[in-house]
Amino acid sequence: MTDDHTTDQPDAFDPNARQLLVLPDRDAAEEAAEELSANHPDLGELEIIRDALAGEDDAEDAQWLVVVEPPEDGWTPGHLRALDAVAAEADGWREEG
Repeated sequence: MTDDHTTDQPDAFDPNARQLLVLPDRDAAEEAAEELSANHPDLGELEIIRDALAGEDDAEDAQWLVVVEPPEDGWTPGHLRALDAVAAEADGWREEG
C-alpha cells in the first residue's frame, strides 16, 4: 500500500505540541491571529510575541510569533494546513515549538 499524501511533518510529530507561526512583522502577526481566531475558535486564545534575532538590537531585526496551543483533541492535518496557509499568506512559516 502506498501513501498518497505528502506532509512536512517530522517522523516524531507530536499532536499536542505548541505550534509557532513565524512572521515578518507585528501587523502580519496580528492579522494572522485574527484570521485564525475567527476561522478556528477551537484554537483558543493566541499569543503574539516579538522574537528578537540573536545579537540584534534594532527593532527592524525581529520576527513576530503567533503562539498556538493545540486544540483539546490534538492537531489534525486540517488544522496544520490552516496554520501553514495563514503563515504563507504573510510570508512566514510554521514551526513546532
